[in-house]
Formats: sequence, structure tokens, C-alpha cells
Amino acid sequence: MKVAIVGGGPAGLYFAILMKKQWPHADVAVYERNRADDTFGFGVVFSDATLDNFEKYDRPSYERITREFAYWDDIAIHFKGTIHRVGGNGFCGCSRRTLLLILQDRAAELGVTIHYQAEIDDERTFADADLVVVADGINSRFRERFVDYFQPEVDLRPNKFAWMGSTKPLDAFTFIFQETEWGPFIAHAYQYEANRSTWVFETDPETFERAGLGQKSEAEAAALMEEIFGWFLGGHRILTNRSIWRNFPMIRNKRWVRGNMVLLGDAKATAHFSIGSGTKLAMEDAIALYEALLRDQIVDGALAVYETGRREEVEKTQHAADVSLVWFEHVARFWDFDPVQFSFGVMTRSKAITYDNLRLRAPDFVADVDRMFARQVRKAGFDVSVDEPAAPMFQPLRLRDMTVANRVVVSPMDMYSAVDGVPGDWHLVHYGSRATGGAGLIFTEMTCVSPEARITLGCTGLWNDEQERAWKRIVDFVHGHSATKICLQLGHAGRKGATKLMWEGIDRPLETGAWDICSASAIPYFPDSQVPREISRAEMDEVKTQFVSAAERGARAGFDMLELHCAHGYLLASFISPLTNRRTDEYGGSLDNRLRFPLEVFDAMREVWPAHKPMSVRISATDWAEGGVSGDDAVEVARAFGEHGVDLMDVSTGQTVSEARPIYGRMFQTPFSDQVRNEALVATMCVGNITTPDQVNTILAAGRADLVALGRPHLVDPFFTMKAAAWYGAGNIHCPPQYLAGKEQAFRNSVRDRQDFEDLKLKARPKTRAELKMEAGEASLAAE
Repeated sequence: MKVAIVGGGPAGLYFAILMKKQWPHADVAVYERNRADDTFGFGVVFSDATLDNFEKYDRPSYERITREFAYWDDIAIHFKGTIHRVGGNGFCGCSRRTLLLILQDRAAELGVTIHYQAEIDDERTFADADLVVVADGINSRFRERFVDYFQPEVDLRPNKFAWMGSTKPLDAFTFIFQETEWGPFIAHAYQYEANRSTWVFETDPETFERAGLGQKSEAEAAALMEEIFGWFLGGHRILTNRSIWRNFPMIRNKRWVRGNMVLLGDAKATAHFSIGSGTKLAMEDAIALYEALLRDQIVDGALAVYETGRREEVEKTQHAADVSLVWFEHVARFWDFDPVQFSFGVMTRSKAITYDNLRLRAPDFVADVDRMFARQVRKAGFDVSVDEPAAPMFQPLRLRDMTVANRVVVSPMDMYSAVDGVPGDWHLVHYGSRATGGAGLIFTEMTCVSPEARITLGCTGLWNDEQERAWKRIVDFVHGHSATKICLQLGHAGRKGATKLMWEGIDRPLETGAWDICSASAIPYFPDSQVPREISRAEMDEVKTQFVSAAERGARAGFDMLELHCAHGYLLASFISPLTNRRTDEYGGSLDNRLRFPLEVFDAMREVWPAHKPMSVRISATDWAEGGVSGDDAVEVARAFGEHGVDLMDVSTGQTVSEARPIYGRMFQTPFSDQVRNEALVATMCVGNITTPDQVNTILAAGRADLVALGRPHLVDPFFTMKAAAWYGAGNIHCPPQYLAGKEQAFRNSVRDRQDFEDLKLKARPKTRAELKMEAGEASLAAE
């Protein structure tokens, strides 16, 4: 087999090594445009897990690499005069130049031909090659040559950054957040060899311009960084090597393979430096391509295996990088946080590290986090312990005169089980069991304000006395047998009305028995959906009256809280989104105009809803579609409702248009809650693929939401909150007397179960290379 590799970076060289090692008779050649000892940048960083991979695939290069590494366990976060160190992370740093020389030597040793200063920009150079590997980096010539085929998407991020170095030794991966007269600067720094460390400086575009960095030379920019971070550098110099300030490109390609040509490393996909995965991703690409060739030695089949098998892992890494980089882009959002909470946010920003994970690694740090959160709760007027605080999810919250005993919420979930809008025994059991299960707050499903406002024939309503009595029965049960509060969510389906039950075809139009539907504009949800009529001003007044009447009924039924549904493409949401609102009157056009009717409805409900009881609004913070509502719009929407007296924003996303393409993942909607909470400065509730108590605590402790709603976990486990209370030792959770024996047993067993679980986790965790190196050094000293 003849293999041509364009690009002699870590990806190309490592694939050449693996290829030649497995198939010694293969003709493997690397074409590198630079000289052998040219390199740009300073150090690279790997996790212990990545080094485990290197050890498995080529031990000789692994042994040489690890002899050159600097090892550390800690992440150190410097913010506003404080330092927080978190251990157990297992990182290693190495000079990029050293890494390349090691890989070059190993490749040559195996018989790989390496052509330096070889400018290749025509695929015909490799006409006789069986496989062409394109590993020529971020600015790949071959990717651009076949741009219509590979279809790259390049998202040029707004923050400015520059790679520099220093002679400053470091004993931890170091983040420094520095306020200046121009704005915040961030340093990402780590040691990679004796007396050498990498420093990546980052700032937002506004601060960059105010500091005049766009007009400064490389040396002048380095001098400014020395001045800003001089207090930490202690006289050590900042070094440069083509240290140009630029924007980071997040690169994705629709296709990775063209015939016998395949993209590898940064040519294929990039990952932001804040999670240190660029070189890791590139070298693991090389491993994946090699494995594909082992599995299917026919090139076409192997490339198909590589692309389909590798894509998910790459996209997961990129998603983590995306979440991380966005945190750094919006660091000003968190600048007023308590330093402990700020540091917890740094650690958990990409979702890879969580509250429970940190409890195992850094119990003292998480104890500080718990005390910090308890101090905030105590400042809000609650007599809670700061010395022995409950976990964040079991701290109380007050909204007006309503106090919830914990931050766990049963999300509104349509049951589609009502008859003529009347909630029945199913609803009594559904809401009653989840209330006795210990959640601080439960929401009703979207309860419709008129027969025509229903989504389906199975939706609950609150437009007549029978429905009011049925809801009162449920509310009375919740109040009589639990400490849980219950919120009434009111809504109008709009253009998504007159559809089938969820299990018969969600959002699909009824084939018979449909009723007329309305929306902000006459746009159907699906092309074959019923076309709604554009609601008139007179009909808007009628709908507003229906919401007011339902709110009055809700107050009589005894609900503790009221929510107005302005999300998911329903009637009020259809006014807010420009994708569904094409009106030319005063209710269309600008965001202020599009908010006019939802705010009118909210104001009218607030007027009749008891003043001591809170109100919330559910919004779709993004439509997940081009031209729709964005996170920045959601902030403005929240501010508007805040000015009108809202107490909580329930932050959901999407379901506005059928062509939306959400980016799913764990806690995938939480960043929007984070943005709304910390920019609009209103309390928020987040929801969306949140499944564990650990995630609940992570979100709350990081200041991303004030309440956390879970849907599906509660469907299969009404006692989700009670079990979590037992796990975290939150003994003051309310339990009906009929169930006390079960609660007591759960609390007794959880003490042992948790200890066993944590012991097992700690025993199963392999020692990091930093720990092993330290132990080896101590043993050597003891022998002397």
C-alpha cells in the first residue's frame, strides 16, 4: 500500500508511525511544508487518559514523550486576590517542538519517508497513492481546494487570543482572571518543561480594542501582558513565537472523506484551547484511522468506518469545547460572583466535571462551595446552617411569600389524559405522588384557557366550574399530604392546536373533529398542518379575558404560583418569534412590538392574581433556527417581563418551528438559563435533559439557575427528591407519616451505600502520573 500524508504535525506523524509499524512494507511518506525543527507555539497538554492511549498504540514513542513531560494534578484559579486549587486532574505538558522531534525520529526509525519544505497543493502529486491523508492544519489547502465537497463550517469566535510563553515555572494548570483599566484579561498557563510554560492570553473584542492591542507589535503586546500579569510572573519574561492575536476558528466539515482522501486533525475539526484538546483530538484521529484500516484493509471500507465511527466522539469533544469557550467569552457575566462560586463555575463550565465528581477529587473545595451557597441563602433571610450546610439542591428559596423547601421542580409534562378538559384520577395520582416524593415545587401541565386553546382533546383546561373543582381536589391533596408547592401553568395552543395525542403523532393535525385555530400570523406548523387564521384585535381581547378568568379560577383553587406559557410555538410564543410573527400592525416587527400582546396578557393576569403569590413565564430562549429568537433576545424578553413584575423566568428552548435543529446533550438548555439569569438579573428555572441530583447541584452551585426542573426522571421515579435527600443526608425533607419508615430506612442505608460507592470510585481511580512520579521520588529519597 502506498500512503501519502500531507502535513507533518502530530496527527500526520502519529498516523505514519502506526501505519508503518503495522505494515512495514507499506510505502508511507509525509510531506511537510516547514523545516524539521520549525514549530510554532510552545507547549501541548494531554490528560492521563490520552497518555494511556499512546502507551497502548506505540510504547517507544510513549516512553520518550513521557520522559520529557512536566506533570501536575492541580488546577489553580486566581480571581480577585483569591486562589482555589483543585487536585486529582492528571495533566501532562510537553514542548510542541520536542513532541514533533520525537515523532519525527520514531517515524524515521520505522522507515517512514519525510519530505521537508515540500509545498503540495495539487492532488495529482499523489495520483499513484492508495490513501491520501490530509493533515495540513487549520488552514488546510486541500480542504479549501475541495471546499464544495467537504463543506466546512467555520465559526470564527469573537474573543481574541495569542499563544505566548514564559520562563515562569508552574506547579498547576493555572487560570488567572485579571481586571484591567480596559476590561478583563484571562491567562491559561501550564508548564511544559523545566523553566518553560505556555501562556495563552485571551480577552473580549471590546477590551482588545480599548487596550490598543490591534495597533501593537508582537513585542509590544508581550510587554503589555508582562505588565498586566507582572504581579504573578515575579520578574519572569513573556516569550513570543509568531504570537499573533487572532480569533479562534471552530471548524466542522460535513464530509471527511473524498475518494481515497481523508481529513485528519485540525483540517477536519478544531477544539478550543480552553479544554486543551487540539493535539489530543488530532492524535486520536490518527489512532481511529489506523484502527479502521486494521478492521477493513480495503481503503474505501476503512475510510467509511473511520468517518462513521469517529464522528460521534469528535462532536462530543467539540461540544464540550463549545460550551467551555462560550463560558470564557462571557466571563464578565460572572465577574461579580463570590470567588468560590466563580471558581466552581470555571471547573464545571464544560459539563465534564460535576459537583459529585469534585467532591471525590477536592472535598474541601466542595465544602467551601456548600458554605458559600448557604451564606447566600442565609443572606436571603433563611436560618440555615453555614457550618454544616445542606447541598445546594436542598436549600430553600423564596418567591414573594411562597417558600419552596428545596430547589427540585417537577417539570410541566402534558399527560393528554383529561376528558373535556377535566383532570381526573390519573392526574390526582400523578401530581399527588410526585408531591409526596419530596420535590419543592410541581408544575401542572399546560392547562388551557378555553376549548379552542387546547393542544389535543386530552389536554386539561380551566374554563368551567367542573374543571376548577377537579383542580382544587388535586391542590388540596398536595397541600394536605406534602410540603410541596404547586404552580398552575396556563397556556393557549395557537397554531399547534387541534392535534393528535402525543403517542398517536405529536403535533400532527387531527384527521377529524378539528377546531379552528389561530396564531400571530397565518403560518401552518407543518406544511400539511391546518392553516391558522391571523388572530384579530377583538379575538386578542377575548383570549386575554380567558387567561384572566382562568387565573381567577386558579387562585380560588388554591394554587401557590401561576405561570404564563410563552414558549414552544404556542399562541403567545408565536407573537414573540419573528419566524411565526409577520404582522404589520403594532404587534409585529420589532421585539418590543412582538412582546406587546404577551405582556398585556401577563399584566392582566398579574392584576387579578394575589399580590403575595409569585408568577413566572416560560419562554423559548432560542428557536434553534436561523432568523429566530436568540439567547440575546431572551435576555431582552426576560428584562421586559421583569419590569412588569415577573418573579421567575422558566427558560426552555425550541419547538417553535418544525424545521428547528436543536443541539441536544446533557443539560443542553442550561446555558440559556445562565445567560438570562446573569444578564437580565432575574431568577430562572432551567430544564432540559437534566437527569441526576449531581447535575442539579452542579447547576445551582455554579449560579446557572435558581430552580432546576426535571421531567422524565420524575415520570419513572416520583421519589427522585426523597432518594436524593437520603443520599446527601438532607434529613429535614418532609415525608408523609405513612411513608416515614421507608424514609428512615433509605436514610440509614444511604450512609453505607454512599460510603461504599465513594470508596469504590476512589479505589477504581488510577493514580495520576503526577502522583506516581511523586511517589517514585519519595521512594528514591527514602532509599538514599
